[in-house]
Amino acid sequence: MSGRRLALRAIATAAVCVLALAVLASPIARFLIVRAEPLRADVVVVLSGSSVYDERIGHGIGVLREGRAQSIVLTNDGLRGRWSRRRQANLTSTERANDAVLDAGIPEQRLIVLPERVNSTYDEAVAVRGFAEKAGIRNILVVTSPYHSRRALWVFRRVLGPSGVEVGIDSPPPGQQSPLPGTWWLSRTGWRSVALEYVKLVYYRIMHA
Repeated sequence: MSGRRLALRAIATAAVCVLALAVLASPIARFLIVRAEPLRADVVVVLSGSSVYDERIGHGIGVLREGRAQSIVLTNDGLRGRWSRRRQANLTSTERANDAVLDAGIPEQRLIVLPERVNSTYDEAVAVRGFAEKAGIRNILVVTSPYHSRRALWVFRRVLGPSGVEVGIDSPPPGQQSPLPGTWWLSRTGWRSVALEYVKLVYYRIMHA
């Protein structure tokens, strides 16, 4: 086969792959997004550890304003993010969240930062379970990024279920910091948020079965 024919075949194959991805991108992404009861709970738990953390804390604040929870609980990964002109420092996610909560007019006593340092969604679930048991919490609403919601719900229900704690989940709609379902594959952020999430989903099902 000539080089020209090989080149044409390669181009045709690439075009088919791109077309297929464009058609399947939205359902692939939307499968990862879940919303589950209870959507009203004793506390709303905002998960840390994400480059799109601002949309998470913003949604958590919205839950409080809507009266769907009494307090907001933050997990703490201890990692420092971007520079804050206001504080003249690189802030952790909990420090950024603290500022956002106070700026929203929410009393500081309604904000709870868990002291345990966490490195994964599973660590967060374990930390929240300990808090819930000590505080007598019977139900929680987890807030995370949209494409993280299916895995987070599975992990939290698996860890907290035996303790009798009900777990619901909610997330901001994609298109704020998280990419839109139909176009995620056009950006590096999208591949991290969607494609890599499938790898993590499988990994968690195997490691925490």
